[in-house]
Amino acid sequence: MDVKLLEILVCPACKGPLVFDKTKQELVCKADRLAYPIRDGIPVMLVDEARELDPTEEVNA
Repeated sequence: MDVKLLEILVCPACKGPLVFDKTKQELVCKADRLAYPIRDGIPVMLVDEARELDPTEEVNA
């Protein structure tokens, strides 16, 4: 994931910061507990495509 791109991308739901989870290839919003997938190197920044994190799931950053 390009560091510059990660600096400008925000959660579409709350406009908060995102954390890159390299192992799952997702961008995670800790505030909303949503994980946005990265497909073919492109972040899919749609709330409808985001996965809700399990309450016990840890974010690997």
